[in-house]
Amino acid sequence: MFQKILVANRGEIALRIICACKELGIATVAVYSEADRNSLHVRFADEAVCIGPPRSSESYLNIPQVISAAEITNVDAIHPGYGFLSENANFAKVCEASEITFIGPTAEVIEMMGEKDRARREVKAAGLPTVPGSDGIVEGEDQLAKEATKIGYPLILKAVAGGGGRGMRIVRKRDELLSMYQTARSEAQQAFGTPDVYAEKFIEHPRHIEFQVLGDQHGKVIHLGERECTIQRRHQKLLEESPSPAMDAKSRKELGAKVVRALEKIGYTNAGTVEFLMDEDGSIYFIEMNTRIQVEHPVTELVTGVDLIKAQIRIAAGERLEEAVGEMTFSGHAIECRINAEDPDTFVPSAGRITTFQAPGGTGVRVDSAAYADAVIPPYYDSMIAKLIVKGRDRAEAIGRMKRALEMFVIEGIKTSIPLHRKILADPDFSAGKFDTHFIEKLLGTNGK
Repeated sequence: MFQKILVANRGEIALRIICACKELGIATVAVYSEADRNSLHVRFADEAVCIGPPRSSESYLNIPQVISAAEITNVDAIHPGYGFLSENANFAKVCEASEITFIGPTAEVIEMMGEKDRARREVKAAGLPTVPGSDGIVEGEDQLAKEATKIGYPLILKAVAGGGGRGMRIVRKRDELLSMYQTARSEAQQAFGTPDVYAEKFIEHPRHIEFQVLGDQHGKVIHLGERECTIQRRHQKLLEESPSPAMDAKSRKELGAKVVRALEKIGYTNAGTVEFLMDEDGSIYFIEMNTRIQVEHPVTELVTGVDLIKAQIRIAAGERLEEAVGEMTFSGHAIECRINAEDPDTFVPSAGRITTFQAPGGTGVRVDSAAYADAVIPPYYDSMIAKLIVKGRDRAEAIGRMKRALEMFVIEGIKTSIPLHRKILADPDFSAGKFDTHFIEKLLGTNGK
């Protein structure tokens, strides 16, 4: 087992990793920007190193600074959390070259899954269903026209290196095709440094479902069930739950088995999430894979009893899945609400000082956060400040418990998304499990604005 781990992240996930390390008896090193000097992950780590100014590009995304901090503190491994460098294949390679274990998949697999057209080809060859589309990058207008004829309308153009909804354009009719292609390429170039895009069928009213997986270094992969991540705004998830109300035991078993076989063929190791879209008739298609721990991992932890962060660390240290995971039993229903520092009506970020922070408690309630009264929420990073997670015996109890917990969550000094979550939980369509990715637009009457 590792003696010391550097946590290459900030906020609640950095604190979450530090907690797991403490329970495993592993010393920790926090890295922080000048804006995070008073953060809880800095306070509770055994050592802390400032790696630069507030901007991410000069601190949390600065590979030389992170590696320097790891070397001067003599760590065995680095846990990247999510975001920042967690899916950076070059960072994983630099860790390997520096003889520091990267707690995640291999650089080769990160690279493979980061190239979305290649990822689609690989998982399709390994047996997963994929959305009908081009067999790779669309090379020019002639090929685009041929692909559009084959796929039909509506179709969607996606940046090969994309994410977060950038470099994506929906084409609903033929006379929009070329202009949308040029727009998608231009945005992809600006956002990701490459203009390459691919085309696929656009599913009008999908649900977003993902499977949590773990793979060890001995060739074995398991899945830990699925999460429903359909409640989102502009491709950013707001609320997640497990299991999905759209899946039954039979479909879960069948798709889970396909996921496991596919990732064993690919040689996947450590934690990852395989993401799918489900169309209105229940057909399900692979869209991408995230080669890291997810923000929403706690809902899986609550319904399986598995500590995913500890499992990541144990797997990276060479343990077999049986040792790393222990006994796993699926039970109950869990829901997570992402509490963001933003105006619940306009979604404008709300940086500033928290004057009151009173988290809810009680049976079946968990709060993952690095926020506290008098903490300052800086304007430089993601707006999420807490994750409120509840578990119930079934979905109805989980919904009731989440409503109660949201009412008892007091955050003052800044605006938060708590009022929005209360609206979501009160909606009869949500309670009935009848929703798609346009749910928030319908709830707020915004048409995506």
